[in-house]
Amino acid sequence: MENGETLQEAAVCEAQEGAHADVEIGSLLVVAHVIHAQQVHVFFRGRLRSEAIGAGPESLEVMMVRPEQIPWSELAFPSTEFSLRRYLEDRASGGEPHHFTEFNRRMR
Repeated sequence: MENGETLQEAAVCEAQEGAHADVEIGSLLVVAHVIHAQQVHVFFRGRLRSEAIGAGPESLEVMMVRPEQIPWSELAFPSTEFSLRRYLEDRASGGEPHHFTEFNRRMR
């Protein structure tokens, strides 16, 4: 996140830099306190404006998959797994609640 930038603007930039994705930011999904790394990870729901994606300088690989094809064991960060699972649960229930969690050590 850069000075003078909102969380939503930062999320758009991260999507562009990490996956060359053109996204529209939606509602807040997760705030994950990553205590051991002294970080806070913020995830939003969103919508792709275009299906054109690709690996950016911060990514080794980027791909679109169906929920049943998510490579859970290959996800780099526990906060990403937590957020994806909450997103899928919320989508199934039709809700858009906010979720808060914390990770106090590396999960792998």
